[in-house]
Amino acid sequence: MRKPIYVLNGPNLNRLGTREPHIYGTTTLADVEAMCRAEAGEQAIEFRQTNSETQLIEWIHEAIDNGSGIIINSAAYTFTSLALFDALKMFPGPIIELHISNVHKREAYYHNSYVSKVATAIIAGLGAKGYSVAIRAMRDLLQ
Repeated sequence: MRKPIYVLNGPNLNRLGTREPHIYGTTTLADVEAMCRAEAGEQAIEFRQTNSETQLIEWIHEAIDNGSGIIINSAAYTFTSLALFDALKMFPGPIIELHISNVHKREAYYHNSYVSKVATAIIAGLGAKGYSVAIRAMRDLLQ
């Protein structure tokens, strides 16, 4: 079986479903994980969430050694973390940057993504359903 796809989620995504539902909707992170696993079928997935930048970077390092692709919603770290950018640059496979909202319609500080500079593709504004789209796209990229 192919190496797993890492689906990595950053800070505050554990609050999906209750955090600013007018922006992020009412789907919980557990719902998102179930959608990803259903879409992936037999493809292994490592689905994780952390509020720690350090932990997110450690998981990227793990994916460098053990993963086939990374789907990452690094939340606020997307726009602030050069360390995250440096870690992602080392990943040899496809990277999909994911945002639940369309960050380009939001405040200006959401417009400069360090992740975009290394991402193979970007998905934004599809709500929680963007995760299913990302899994399908990653499976295609890995074919």
